[in-house]
Amino acid sequence: MRGLGNVLTVAGVELRLFVRDRSNIFFVFVFPLLLVLMIGAQFGSGASTGRVAVSGGDAAVQQQLVEQLEADEVTVSDPEWDAALEQVARGRLDAAVRVVDGTTFELVRGSSANAQVVEQQVRTAVGAVASHDAQARALEEYGVPADRVAGALTSAENRLSAPSLEVTDVDELSQQFDGLGQFDLGASGQLLLFVFLACLTGATTLIRARRLGVITRMLSGPLSTTQLVAGETLGRWAIGLFQGVYIMVATSLLFDVQWGTLWLSLLVVALFALVAAAAAILLGTLLENEGAASGVGVGLGLVLAALGGSMLPLELFPDTMRTVADLTPHAWAYEAFAEIQRRGAGLGEVLPQLGVLLAMAVVLLLLGSWSLRRSLARAI
Repeated sequence: MRGLGNVLTVAGVELRLFVRDRSNIFFVFVFPLLLVLMIGAQFGSGASTGRVAVSGGDAAVQQQLVEQLEADEVTVSDPEWDAALEQVARGRLDAAVRVVDGTTFELVRGSSANAQVVEQQVRTAVGAVASHDAQARALEEYGVPADRVAGALTSAENRLSAPSLEVTDVDELSQQFDGLGQFDLGASGQLLLFVFLACLTGATTLIRARRLGVITRMLSGPLSTTQLVAGETLGRWAIGLFQGVYIMVATSLLFDVQWGTLWLSLLVVALFALVAAAAAILLGTLLENEGAASGVGVGLGLVLAALGGSMLPLELFPDTMRTVADLTPHAWAYEAFAEIQRRGAGLGEVLPQLGVLLAMAVVLLLLGSWSLRRSLARAI
């Protein structure tokens, strides 16, 4: 019981140091959600396909054009023409359209990567509006009263059945992302990034404790090296687990992210946080300076996240990079989340990924414990 109490005491110290750092309010609670929002808005399935300003001209024609564009999931605004041109020049809009009259439109395309696609959407919408106007004029020429033209067109449209299009995906890459929500991919990637970073910050507290002689004084009492490592790991693991659970809950509520089988996703987060906590212990025993540990920790966290699919999906990696990615815990956790979120996998399907994460955590903990004993022996 005394051993367990020692472990919990060390873990409690880690948690108190973490809570006292006010910068964590932003980096733990706000920054991850901002990145999820940004990634989902730009790249997620279901994101807006473009930004267009529609200005001037006949109000009825302008409204028809807006409705056509919004039906294609284009974000439409209605600033003045000069303001619209300025926004296009600054890259805030993909295109600007001015309705000169019922049959004449002026289009200015921006320079964004998406602008060419948006231009085609605008041309299609303009063609639909022009076609509707031509149909109305034809009815008037055939003697239909002007006040009955709109009703006649609506009645004819209601009698027609819209053509249906069934898309069958034969591309293996597209099938990999089938059914993925707009923010799902970004949420899982940022979860892995920030859980790892949150745990690695513990390396600086361990270095500071060693430098100030706190570790030596603790070990001179009834605390063993094993209990110290266990307590430090438990504290960082709790922080990483909290970070992961917070991102899961927040993204579910704010962005409707689907995490699949909840307990299985939590198990992935728990094992990944254990790997990150063990890595923090090892890093904290290998380095002697807090500033260096902070820089190395952030750099290492970003590099491993990039290699492990947290910034670019693993499915887009070339074969060589995909092999390198398997050396990171992020890649194995990414694959586990992919199976759970996209394909509804159960425990059996993700058992290999969970086993690798557990093995990584054990190896890092053994190395961290050995490195701590070695550093203390050298200090003596």
